Amino acid sequence: MKHTIVICMGSSCFARGNKRNLKIIEEYLAGHRIDCTLTGRGCVGKCRTGPNLSIDGENFERVDSESLIDLLEAKLKER
Repeated sequence: MKHTIVICMGSSCFARGNKRNLKIIEEYLAGHRIDCTLTGRGCVGKCRTGPNLSIDGENFERVDSESLIDLLEAKLKER
């Protein structure tokens, strides 16, 4: 199954942690055999709950770098 990650790159989410989250996701995907498309997008309109991203259409709010790896492992595990 091909996965899709969309990360908000709006200025608020970017400043709140998605700059670092993007690097973590890129490194994670490079180190694992996961069929995944990673894309960035402009503001998703949920600045108060940022940083925001979605995995396979499921939205996640307040994603910090400490919890991101656990989230990736839970959502991107091979099926």
